[in-house]
Amino acid sequence: MKKIVIFGATGNLGMYFVDYCMEKIDSEQYEIICVGRKNKVWFEKNNIKFYQVDIRNEEDFEKLPKTDIYAVVNMAGLLPAYTRDDNPFAYLDTNVVGGLRVLEYARKTGADRILYTQTWAEMAGYWGKEEVLSPKMERKLKYDGDHAFYSITKSMIVDTMKYYKCQFGLKDFVFRLPNIYLYSPEKKYYVDGVEKYIGYRYMIDRAISGENMELWGNPNAFKDIVYVKDFCQMMYKALFANVDGGTYNVGTGKKTTLKEQIQGIIDVFGNGNEIVMCTDKPSFTSFVMDISNAREELGYNPEYSYIEYLEDYKKEMKMNRFW
Repeated sequence: MKKIVIFGATGNLGMYFVDYCMEKIDSEQYEIICVGRKNKVWFEKNNIKFYQVDIRNEEDFEKLPKTDIYAVVNMAGLLPAYTRDDNPFAYLDTNVVGGLRVLEYARKTGADRILYTQTWAEMAGYWGKEEVLSPKMERKLKYDGDHAFYSITKSMIVDTMKYYKCQFGLKDFVFRLPNIYLYSPEKKYYVDGVEKYIGYRYMIDRAISGENMELWGNPNAFKDIVYVKDFCQMMYKALFANVDGGTYNVGTGKKTTLKEQIQGIIDVFGNGNEIVMCTDKPSFTSFVMDISNAREELGYNPEYSYIEYLEDYKKEMKMNRFW
């Protein structure tokens, strides 16, 4: 039976992706193998094969299956959101050394393809200058801020994947991820080493408690709001797409304004909330992802509107399945 090995399966995105694959996969032809540092009981409860592996350690890879590997998915990595100290060596150890070990595992086991979750911060040089971000845009990093060195290390693996494709024929699928919206119990993350509320989690909590909702800046500023289950769909389609790889923007291709975002949260979670306009406060940079090549090459078609995402998020919050 062919195996699909998912590294980073115990992360927030990883758990949703594994769940999506288990629902969609033909279990008579493919077996999902999950790999992560945390020992999650959810895998055992759902009879999913799991290996506890630290990708920084070469010897840990000896635990993993070596035959009939069809695809490798690398969703593992060290992120600034979970890092109080901006330690470049920590990023190197996990994102570069660990990422290279995953590539070597894919090569040695004869995998057909590898999927990699890249940060959209590799396009940070376009932010505020281009509203529509194309998958054809060349990398344009910013070299300051808490995402700078993180983006450098992630980009090193993207370039190394090109080498593995040319040298060894390993198909390379790279996904540029903006913020992926999902439910998890986590309500805070780090920004430049300072712990802060996750913006949409904060607004949902205010809506539930019946507090007024402040709208900062330009109400017509917009984002591409992509729900985790649409992200999973794109990744899943790439597992079986009849192409040699490529770079794909994760998104919906649709603009959701700040006013629509806040009103939607009130409609789904609210309790008599009112919107308070604070147009003198700072706004955010508008963007929308061009997903045309994901549609054409992978057969991806976003399924969740903004309101449908919020309604499903509400269901996931009640179920609290993975934690």
